[in-house]
Amino acid sequence: MINPVWLRTFCTLVEVSHFTRTAEQLNMTQSGVSQHVRKLEEQLGQALLLRQGKRFALTDSGERVYQEGRDIISSLSELGNRLQADPEYEGSVRLASPGSVGLKLYRHLLQLQVQHSALLIDYRFAPNREVQDMIAERRVDIGFMTSPATLDDVSCQPMAEEELLLVTPEGVSEPAWEQLLALGFIDHPDGAHHAGLLLAANYPEFRHSKQFRQAGFSNQITLILEPVSLGLGFTVLPRHAVEASDKADCVALHRLPGKVSETLYLAYHTRQPLPARVRTVIAEARSCLA
Repeated sequence: MINPVWLRTFCTLVEVSHFTRTAEQLNMTQSGVSQHVRKLEEQLGQALLLRQGKRFALTDSGERVYQEGRDIISSLSELGNRLQADPEYEGSVRLASPGSVGLKLYRHLLQLQVQHSALLIDYRFAPNREVQDMIAERRVDIGFMTSPATLDDVSCQPMAEEELLLVTPEGVSEPAWEQLLALGFIDHPDGAHHAGLLLAANYPEFRHSKQFRQAGFSNQITLILEPVSLGLGFTVLPRHAVEASDKADCVALHRLPGKVSETLYLAYHTRQPLPARVRTVIAEARSCLA
């Protein structure tokens, strides 16, 4: 493999046509320039210069090495510049979150991409455990989780709070415990967890979600309010999930006296620096979720 330092010295010498000025330009000694050229000739097994006192001319091999070498040196310089560049609105940002926050955040970040077409938003919807696995395996740059990370490779910091809402069919104004029992529970993957948080803080009779008749189940977050809007039961959901549903106007939303919110955490790899474009997305997310 050709030594790029020797090649750069040789190409500079050809362009400057003077050993002393080449040494000054490269901040070297004149003997250092000569040594680099000699080592390059030895490495290639070809004479590159015809020396004539203090002057020189290129051999055929020297001309070929210069013509191709200057392109190589230029490419290496451009690569270095690209690596040092850290644009705020260029490149791909891979992120993941549970569905509730994702429904709100993804649309907001798409508008950021519309404003900056060189920015690519790569969004994955996944439960907390899968989000942190993707971060640990560096399959995404950042994630948002509703519980703290349990892996050493994943760091978390609180980012926002998301309120939990009791959602009943229209016509239910002040849901009493007996009304909830009669309605039945529309369950979802986080249903027991959300119900446990909100109902335990507001109904002394509550022990666990199994006290309610299961009146339905959906693992598609955008469809959980469908059975509620038809009067088939009640559910408990995060505010962002409710606001993103097209059935939000067809149900009754209840902010109970004992307000309960989930903490939303920003998660990232403990040992992976965050480029400027990722920090841009984090700032946008923070603004959106505030």
